[in-house]
Amino acid sequence: RAWVSEIMLQQTQVRTVLAYFDRFIARFPELPALARATEDEVLALWSGLGYYRRARNLHLAARLCLERHEGALPDTLEALTALPGIGRSTAAAILAQAHGQRQAILDGNVRRLLARHLGETGWPGSPAVERRLQTAAEARLPTQRLADYTQALMDFGATLCTPRRPRCGDCPLRSDCHALASDQVERLPARRPAKPLPTRQAHLLVLRDPEGAVLLERREGKGVWQGLWSLPEATDAQAAEHLRIRLGAAPGRALPAFEHAFSHYRLDLHPSLHEVREAKARGEATQRWVGPAHYDSLGLPRPIRRLLESLP
Repeated sequence: RAWVSEIMLQQTQVRTVLAYFDRFIARFPELPALARATEDEVLALWSGLGYYRRARNLHLAARLCLERHEGALPDTLEALTALPGIGRSTAAAILAQAHGQRQAILDGNVRRLLARHLGETGWPGSPAVERRLQTAAEARLPTQRLADYTQALMDFGATLCTPRRPRCGDCPLRSDCHALASDQVERLPARRPAKPLPTRQAHLLVLRDPEGAVLLERREGKGVWQGLWSLPEATDAQAAEHLRIRLGAAPGRALPAFEHAFSHYRLDLHPSLHEVREAKARGEATQRWVGPAHYDSLGLPRPIRRLLESLP
């Protein structure tokens, strides 16, 4: 449970994770159950949570634990960080909370807390600053109640030393906080150097049969939606027309375009709706006709799910 929660909480707020965590643990109460599940089962439960590589790594790590660690998550930093999707801070959080080990976490909340308390003006993501913060985190570890201390650090950053409008008046560390003393609380930690987000285009073909089923394709390769089910896609209008002809669909009508932002680029999506007389099997394992009642059984990217649910 500590492992699953830590992975889900990477780049995702607690209030969003709660319902996903409960459903995930209800379906996979033990590690072997997760290891033996299909990728579709895992991604379906993760659908809408985003950053889907986390789910794939979780699934792969469970399988490796079944092969190498007798179906249990290992309890050493070295063995944990050898598993996909588990970095040093995540491994430390698991070991401290599940086993009470003396390990220092350095998640976003702790980086912010330490940067302010120490007056660290560098960007916490740079290697040199990260090393300084890691050293500081290790120096402050207590000798007992490691699970409580680790949880308290994360809660401290989430409720008091927040990114905006921190509650400095309620802070038990305010007497020796460098950021507070130098009036830099709102400026620390330093932000990552800004880079303009590139924009990409994608044309989506919604093929729908008289029963309301749409043609979906499993995404392959190394993209952000790898392993998920999405709509047939082309990079531009000309390629979309060739794809429509190849799929045997009649000309359709354009649907409202919309944008979806990822952490490293923006995606402008241009969907079109094509009504087909019958859902013909195309002999490809990566294609499937799916009706609205079965959306929950597949891993669907959130913007694709919203598009399908908004169809007229």
